[in-house]
Amino acid sequence: MFTPAILDELRAAVDARGLIVDRNQLQTYECDGLTAYRTLPSAVVLPRTTAEVSAVIRICAAHSIPFVARGAGTGLSGGSLPAENSLVICLARMNKVLSVDLENARITVEPGVTNTQVTERVKSAGYFYAPDPSSQTVCTIGGNLAENAGGAHCLKYGFTTTHVLGCEVVLPNGDIRWFGSEHGLVDSPGYDLPGVFIGSEGTLGIATKAVLRITRRPETVQTLLAAFDSATDAAQTVSDIIAAGMLPSAMEMMDRTSIFAAEAAVHAGYPDCDALLLVELDGPTAEVQAQMAQVRSLCSTNKAWEQRLAQTDTERALVWKGRKAAFAAMGRVSPNYIVQDGVIPRTALPAVLTRMKQMSEETGLRIANVFHAGDGNLHPMVLYDAANPGEEDRALILSYDILRMCVDAGGSISGEHGIGREKQCVMSYMHAEPDLATMQRVRRAFDPNNLANPEKLFPTPRLCGERRHGAYIPHPIEAAGIAEVY
Repeated sequence: MFTPAILDELRAAVDARGLIVDRNQLQTYECDGLTAYRTLPSAVVLPRTTAEVSAVIRICAAHSIPFVARGAGTGLSGGSLPAENSLVICLARMNKVLSVDLENARITVEPGVTNTQVTERVKSAGYFYAPDPSSQTVCTIGGNLAENAGGAHCLKYGFTTTHVLGCEVVLPNGDIRWFGSEHGLVDSPGYDLPGVFIGSEGTLGIATKAVLRITRRPETVQTLLAAFDSATDAAQTVSDIIAAGMLPSAMEMMDRTSIFAAEAAVHAGYPDCDALLLVELDGPTAEVQAQMAQVRSLCSTNKAWEQRLAQTDTERALVWKGRKAAFAAMGRVSPNYIVQDGVIPRTALPAVLTRMKQMSEETGLRIANVFHAGDGNLHPMVLYDAANPGEEDRALILSYDILRMCVDAGGSISGEHGIGREKQCVMSYMHAEPDLATMQRVRRAFDPNNLANPEKLFPTPRLCGERRHGAYIPHPIEAAGIAEVY
């Protein structure tokens, strides 16, 4: 597919140093944070401008070449996994902060700017960028838009979509358009195109600029660490706090396994307990103090045997360092793991955690839990050893069963990681075929030739048979012998 003539066209679009074709170098781009899936792209380009992205996509459109956008490759669902014979468009070189407008509380950046860099740029003026995924020091704004990334503080402040005022997008035919307002107006009349684009996982085009909302730093921030001997008691505390009319900026929960791993990695001073609850409040000083007293009372009512309020910014940072290191630290307790990010109603937390413990006992596989408890966004990690025959398949089955349980509880199969390649097969458990067909119509309105990040997000017959207890169960459409889903 990538003839010398096509490679010459790509080289002319991005210059010789912006084109990678050497196999050894291509291996860097064969997967994202979901390393169980790997596909070597045919080539990689590293554009520096919107015009170069547009030129590259026009070449892809002219030659029917599938393309996949990539940022830092930190995604956990295979969203930037290359397709067969595809071109990866890596936006790492588009890493400029283009403008800062404090008067209107906005900042305009290119997609290769990292999440943390946005806050660093405006911190001295008393602002911050609210979405804070655990990978925020390395994950990029372009990837945040693609997956509608969240983080611990999105309970109060909302996900990426809440903080994007407008974005420049290169469509799958190479045209350049603005969704929302180029000038960051809060409300643009007409269809909410940023709302359609954000979270579309690269299937509708590639963002090349984003106007982001920045937020004033609160007067006071207080972070409480509470230790429990029961995950049920900690989960009940979460429900009680919300039921009391409080909205913490963050509420995070960790179980014994994740506590052990995080403590071994960063020495945050976590207590030895079955469940750890982190509650952070921010706002006016008087309000925060009054609410924190109420939170501590609820923790005591639910049998918290230790409560520790961070006394300095350094202590607070260390508490959060342990939480954000939990995923990476899991290698200390297991050679392999699968992480999911299903969502459930907060009130279902105690029952779901109890059922998850039963599922662990039934399968003989450990499950570590660390999650955004305030909005019910679970992050169960199914631990396994790939060296043991069949254990990886059992772990994958268990992880999908957990997602189905989340749907049955009135929740969702993903809160922030996205669907990508990993969760395609579970999409049909959550959405009926007519709903999926409607989504496909939207996709094809943007990309009629299915070139933008193909074979992602939606279930397809080839990819969506299930392997349950060693037996392959085909997707119903595959069983009917239909080649195309839609």
